[in-house]
Amino acid sequence: MTKIKVALAGVGNCASAFVQGLRYYSVFTENPFGLRNPKLGGFTPSDIQVVAAFDVDKRKVGKDLAEAILTPPNNAPRVIDIPQTGVTVKKAPTLDGIGKSAENIIQPSNQPDANVAEALRTIGAEILVNMLPSGATNASHYYAEQAITANCAFINATPTYIASDAAWAKKFENAQLPLAGDDLVDQVGSTALHKTLLKLLADSGVKITETYQLDVGGGTESLDTLDRTREAKRIIKTQSVASALPYKAEIVAGSTDYVDFLQNKRDSYFWISGTYFCNAPMQIDLKFSTIDAPNAGSVLFDVIRAIKIALNRKQTGALIPLCAYAFKRPPQMMPLETAEKTFNTFIKENTST
Repeated sequence: MTKIKVALAGVGNCASAFVQGLRYYSVFTENPFGLRNPKLGGFTPSDIQVVAAFDVDKRKVGKDLAEAILTPPNNAPRVIDIPQTGVTVKKAPTLDGIGKSAENIIQPSNQPDANVAEALRTIGAEILVNMLPSGATNASHYYAEQAITANCAFINATPTYIASDAAWAKKFENAQLPLAGDDLVDQVGSTALHKTLLKLLADSGVKITETYQLDVGGGTESLDTLDRTREAKRIIKTQSVASALPYKAEIVAGSTDYVDFLQNKRDSYFWISGTYFCNAPMQIDLKFSTIDAPNAGSVLFDVIRAIKIALNRKQTGALIPLCAYAFKRPPQMMPLETAEKTFNTFIKENTST
């Protein structure tokens, strides 16, 4: 098969894990542990090729992508050596890409801005993945416009409303391009775990009365979330968690603090309170720890391959099966098992001969 040509908007920790993952699973092809779908619609991760990347930090701009992903302030773990990619990170317009809390961390480049749409067209990119920091609303909209201009599909991994915004979804539909978003889920994320626990309990007849999920993390993404999108993320996560229950309960879910020495780690704390047989009380108090950046890799591999399938079948606009499967804030919220079935049906129907 021909390569799936992908461009990255933002070369942060998630981009680092993603690029390293592409190399890792091209080397360890016989034991693809860590992937939900080693093969999807006939595509493997080795069919994905990054052909362009954009950032604003002077320590990354002008460098080969293999070097840029390991450059501070990135602190995602280094898991495999990456050979030179031939992709030089280009300078993009900053807009609102640097939040106040990150001003002392990011070092803006003074290089001239690249013409993003022209760069995408020249290199033949098919899909643009928005991996900007939380809160970069104007910059996210800018990249969405560049994708349309360059005739690229768009994946919005950020909390900015694009796929779930009817006006934006219509723009991509009119441009005859597929769109997926918003706010990429984690492979082993706290929200998915929370929803699974609640569904398991509810299916067993437990009446959940109160529950919360509080996240504490390090890294620039956690800092940006706390600074600019704390309330938005809280709304998105709370709505997502609430969809796991067939009734209303007191629910709070969101990011609560930034802890520098956690580096790229994230700690999540869960509290679940309810009643079961004869109104007997039950409580769960749980801590869940992960490394943040790798959590995006497996899901993003799936979305990119599914978008390629959509491109091949000329699917346009916000693709509900992809959005519900892979994002916290899709245009249409679904229970986890429904989203999974809908996604698998989409893949099967669009790859059958």
